[in-house]
Parts: sequence; C-alpha cells; structure tokens
Amino acid sequence: MKLATLYDGSRDGRLVVVSKNLLEAVDASRIAWTLQGAIERWHEVEAPLIDLYEALNKGLVKEAFPFDMGNVAAPLPRAYQWCDASAFLSHGERMQRAFGLAPIEGADTVPLMYQGASDNFLGPCDDIPLPDEKHGIDFEGEFAVLVDDVPMGCTEAQAAGHIKLLLQLNDVSLRTLAPREMKTGFGFIQAKPASSFAPVAVTPDELGDAWFMGKVHLPLEVQLNGQPIGHAHGGEMHFSFPQLIAHAALTRRLHAGSLIGSGTVSNADPAAGVSCLSELRAKEMLMHGHPLTNYMSFGDRIRMEARTSADECLFGPIEQRVVRAHL
Repeated sequence: MKLATLYDGSRDGRLVVVSKNLLEAVDASRIAWTLQGAIERWHEVEAPLIDLYEALNKGLVKEAFPFDMGNVAAPLPRAYQWCDASAFLSHGERMQRAFGLAPIEGADTVPLMYQGASDNFLGPCDDIPLPDEKHGIDFEGEFAVLVDDVPMGCTEAQAAGHIKLLLQLNDVSLRTLAPREMKTGFGFIQAKPASSFAPVAVTPDELGDAWFMGKVHLPLEVQLNGQPIGHAHGGEMHFSFPQLIAHAALTRRLHAGSLIGSGTVSNADPAAGVSCLSELRAKEMLMHGHPLTNYMSFGDRIRMEARTSADECLFGPIEQRVVRAHL
C-alpha cells in the first residue's frame, strides 16, 4: 500500500491512498483524515485502507483523480519524534579518515543516533529555503521507518512488528555549522534545518524481496543538477531498522508517529558514489589532500529516487531546488 498527504491549507494535510504506479490517488478521509490519525489507529484502519488501495489499482474507484506530486506534502508533515541514526559505517569511517578524527568507541555495536527537529518537514518538490550559502548546504539521502506505539525496552525481534511504513528522505544539513554543535555534545539545532520526504510512504510488502533483515535492499539514485553522483545500496546498512528502534526505545516509549532514520546511505565500494556532498568531499580529501567539490549554492537542484528491480519508482522522486530564504 502507498499513502501520501496532499496540501490542503492545514498543518497536517489530507491523507490519500496512491496507486502502485503513482498515477492516481483517492481521498482516504472517510477512513483517516491524516497519516498521524491513521498510524494512531493502525489496527483499525489498515484493512480498509488496503481494500481501498486494491480497488484503486483495479480501476474500481470512481472518485480517483490524477496524483499530482507538485501538490504533495511530506507523508507526515510534522511528527511527534524524529530520531536519525548513522547506520552505514562506511560513511563515518570515511569522514574520520579524511578529517583525522579518532574512531568512536563501540560505533559498530551501539548505533549513533540524535533527535532532530520534526515540527516542519518539506514536501518532495518544495524549495529548500536557507539563509546563507556560507553555511555549507548539503543533502543526505536516507531511508526511514514510521512506527506505531513502541513500548520501553522493546527488543529487536519485537521492534520489527512495530514498523508500519517505509519512507525515503533528504536530510538537509549545514556543514559549516555542524562542527561546533557536535563539540558541545548537546546535538544539532542550527545545522539541521527542515528535512524533506519523498511523495509516498509504503508498507513493507511493497518492496517484496527487497525488504528483508529489516533493511531496504535497493539502490538510492542521487543526482545533483542533473548529474548522477551516487547509487549506494541500502542493503549495506550495518544496523537494521529493528535494531535502531530497540536502541531508541531502551529507556522510553516511542509514540505512534515516531520516525527513525537510517542516516546517509553509503557503501564501502567507491564505485557506488555518494548520497551527500560531505562524503564526496571526504573522498576527495583522501585522494587529493583537499576537497574539490563545493557545497550547494542557491539555484542548485537535487533529485533522489529508489527504484525496484522492476524499474518502478517506489516512493516517488524527491526533486528540489535550494533557494535564499526571505527573512
């Protein structure tokens, strides 16, 4: 099943069910007005939403309308909680080598994770408004999961059953602001502006064999200004999503609507390219002694999408432009 949220003038938008080919949609408000409302009552709404999805794919829904990605918000325009990990070890290892940083003790056994801002997520085609190019504007291609209520102390095995939807996102980062915030130990604030999400959230069964061991086994295609720069594979994730959920829930509950991110998709093989400019610059530093690639400028465009083995666009593409914010 595929779900999306249309802009309707409200903060949380209007839930729609989207066809498998992403061409049509149907209003789901008679079942749940918002995705947050749906995830809070998932045991009640899952079956009727699936029935509507199947009818839509069979062409049996008279109320169906063309699915316009230009009018789509993030599947969850705001969330009660957003926890982002760094589950691809090759990303951290490259950064450490490039900048001469000491390895983080236990990084391969205990996930790295921070709690990010979740009150304002951007839609897949929304401009990315930022105040200054000097802040080191970067993108980060990631996958994420949306969970229902997760109890404190949830085990890895139990966590798998709490994953209801999968998402793909662009975790926007400001690299020149990050070092100081990292040194303070208090976490990111200024260095992490609003993230943006691909058009649809999907149930795990939509991935078929590409969803196993709690990981998205698909490449994430990334283009900057029309030029391919990466196709790193999500299957190389060191920590699975159930492991990340169990880590986040060790000492607290996760309420329905919490999002857990994978961190930048990264592969050990350099031929896979990158999912963020920071890692590209790190590779250039290791090879040439200094970075060759600049961070993003106003007017630059970023595109991301994950395609299935049948070459179908799974979540829909993220296609955005960086612009100067009007302060």
